[in-house]
Amino acid sequence: MSLPKIIWSKTDEAPALATYSLLPIVNAFTQAAGVEVVTSDISLAGRVLAAMGKAEDELSKLGEVVLQPDGNIIKLPNISASIGQLKDCIAELQGQGYDIPNFPENPSTDEEKEIRAKYNGCLGSAVNPVLREGNSDRRAAKAVKNFAKKNPHKLRAYSENSKAHVIHMGGKGDFYGNEQSVTMDKAQKVTIALNGNVLTTISALEGEVLDGTFMSVKALRAFYKESIEDAKANDIIWSLHLKATMMKISDPIMFGHAFEVFFEGVFAKYADTFKELGVNPNLGMSDLEKKIKGHALEAEIKAAFQAVVESDAPKIAMVDSDKGQTNFNASNDVIIDASMPVVVREGGKQWDRTGAALETVAVIPDSTYAMFHQEMVADCVKNGQYDVTTMGSMQNVGLMAQKAEEYGSHPTTFELAEAGTVTVTAEDGTELMSFECEAGDIWRMSRAKDIPIKDWIRLAFERGQIEQIPVVFWLDKNRAHDAQMIAKIEKYMPEFNTEGLEIHILDIAAATRFTNERIRAGKDTIAVTGNVLRDHLTDMYPILELGTSAKMLSIVPLLAGGGLYETGAGGSAPKHVDQFLAEGHLRWDSLGEFLALAESLRFIGQKHNDEKLAALTAALDEANNGYLDNNKAPGRKAGEPDNKASHFYLAQYWAEALANGSNAELAAKFAPVAKALKDNEAKIMEELLAVAGKAQDIGGYFHPDDAKAAAAMRPSATLNSIIDAI
Repeated sequence: MSLPKIIWSKTDEAPALATYSLLPIVNAFTQAAGVEVVTSDISLAGRVLAAMGKAEDELSKLGEVVLQPDGNIIKLPNISASIGQLKDCIAELQGQGYDIPNFPENPSTDEEKEIRAKYNGCLGSAVNPVLREGNSDRRAAKAVKNFAKKNPHKLRAYSENSKAHVIHMGGKGDFYGNEQSVTMDKAQKVTIALNGNVLTTISALEGEVLDGTFMSVKALRAFYKESIEDAKANDIIWSLHLKATMMKISDPIMFGHAFEVFFEGVFAKYADTFKELGVNPNLGMSDLEKKIKGHALEAEIKAAFQAVVESDAPKIAMVDSDKGQTNFNASNDVIIDASMPVVVREGGKQWDRTGAALETVAVIPDSTYAMFHQEMVADCVKNGQYDVTTMGSMQNVGLMAQKAEEYGSHPTTFELAEAGTVTVTAEDGTELMSFECEAGDIWRMSRAKDIPIKDWIRLAFERGQIEQIPVVFWLDKNRAHDAQMIAKIEKYMPEFNTEGLEIHILDIAAATRFTNERIRAGKDTIAVTGNVLRDHLTDMYPILELGTSAKMLSIVPLLAGGGLYETGAGGSAPKHVDQFLAEGHLRWDSLGEFLALAESLRFIGQKHNDEKLAALTAALDEANNGYLDNNKAPGRKAGEPDNKASHFYLAQYWAEALANGSNAELAAKFAPVAKALKDNEAKIMEELLAVAGKAQDIGGYFHPDDAKAAAAMRPSATLNSIIDAI
């Protein structure tokens, strides 16, 4: 019987570039044990072409794979596109000759509305909800954690009497404060309406938890003004932290309001011009500059914005000080789960327009998850920076199966066109929820089905028994949704083995303090969270512990029996690509892919009791340890060994482990490979480093030319000939 295939996702940016170098090596090794690794294009460009009927819909196909008992996918980070990124991708594809329409920002005709609907499917977190048919198990592999302790990265100290802090709305008019929640007692259709006019209808299941809530725009704008005064009073940098990628409907709107409030005078003065040009503040300064380009007032408007930035009242955080790009350049430039760990790591600081690192007030409107970041910064202000050499670890079990708790991006998120009453009504006539809102408020519903919730509880206790460390459910009994989840835990807990486990249910602030006290004492803890907090925790703690979240094991045991293996975060991927295109150096670390591959192979080997595959996997484990022990991660600067070199060393260590391993057939096959890689190491490294400092042409950012990209990422003829001959 042939073994199942592993599907390796073709995604975007640095992880996609790395794949051109790594995948030929992976396939050469895995095919020796009867496992083929095939690609599936779920990149932003691939999804755009599929939406327009110009390519196969690979994402939908993968949506079927995750429902199969033997489904096995290695999922690399992909772009969760903002409108700006989507427009850039469309323009690139058009430039390559693809006959696809422009993105209609303000669709008026039926045809434009149809095009917009197709493109909307490519925005935000379009991939993860399709593939995540299981809950999340994220943790650092022991070898990775031990390496970080022995080779600590730098965390900057907090200054004495640091003014750094996080500010949020505190439940006053935000999503947290306005939330209502119900658990369905039977399966039926549910209608969301505004003043009796239907917004949408969903099919809810028995036991499903439904949440409704809204962000008061009036309260939001007042909060932004207060936060600006806070920054002025403390003479610190003002920085906004949202997630306009995953929360593709709600957070760009919140971003746009912040942009308007911060530059209130400029938007008021040029209101008529902006209306005439179709300026949308939700898209940020970069898009505004495109809209005013060539206009008679272009220079005057730019000067007006610059005058506010240079007034330093308050100072504003910069995305790129050298380019003069502020926090408002584009909504997708600052992604909270990547940006807030940097604030904590850098001693509570952000960068101003001169490039100076200064203390910041981190502005996070919605209290729901802002409480976590508030506690993280406050903890460091009080107790000082963490010690990487001794700190414990946070493991996470996250609820995400079947689109659980997808906030702000679903078809159930609306910017309300008029004031009035939003009702949520069951098919049998029962009014489940009701909200009094104003025009422009952001109303949203999120959902969590019963089967994923029960599986999440099961996985939490299973991990607790394996690790024998405290299991902490991050749930706030005073939050409507969390109260429903606590009831689910109380209902299902008796069905699982909890004997001897230390179990806590704590609100966000208390859970953060509990976890941090243990981490500072060198102790490990399992955080059991919903979907959004999962995102925040599994970037924050790994970046502090390991230097990056890309080195985390991210395993999704699929409900159908298969496995999805994710390879870490891609937040820095754009900068990596920029450096590669300029000087041929890719500093993306593929350790996440190495670890995911080992878990993927282990899953197949255990399920099919295959000795050869078990030997291959054990050898990969040994190679991964060798990669860490010998510190073969890519250097940051051109001229140092980069991502391509790290793949060479993985191949060398893997071949050596197989040559010395227990499986005679694999040992015989890979002994000459190991010798060839070792004997030719100097020549291979010379060929790999020969491209350092040279600009690279890969034929496109979103949609590279495969031949050009492969040539750029496989510049060693010696290495290629050895690998291709296996």
